[in-house]
Amino acid sequence: MQRLKSRQQFQAVMAGALVAKTPHFALHRVALDAAHEGRALFPVTDVWLGVLLPKRWARRAVTRNAIRRQIYEAAREKAPQLPQAALVVRLRTEFSRKQFVSATSDALKRAVRAELNHLLDRVAPKVPVAQVPSPCAPISPERSHAV
Repeated sequence: MQRLKSRQQFQAVMAGALVAKTPHFALHRVALDAAHEGRALFPVTDVWLGVLLPKRWARRAVTRNAIRRQIYEAAREKAPQLPQAALVVRLRTEFSRKQFVSATSDALKRAVRAELNHLLDRVAPKVPVAQVPSPCAPISPERSHAV
């Protein structure tokens, strides 16, 4: 997984489609073929991730850093299921300071992680579950003699 670093990369992704929302987060996506001044913005075919946490919605730096770490960790865990595209996770509203008094509380981390998992699951392509034989399936005649 690659991280977005330049302003042009962030602008390209934010101009792309809004693909999923949760109560606190929004996810933007753009294809990797975007270019700026004749140069590819995303030179490596991989999942590209950026995080946008405005001070307006998370005033304390410790809160922004805790949320940022949760976003990168959740994305790292789900990277194999994520599409080969550039993504930006944007905080769109604040987490209540009355409900989450401490910026690094376990309750806040759990709430952030649950929303992020839900958000990232909505953009991950659906993988069919492998067919598992039923334990009640009849035994074939060849296998019954081997006992």
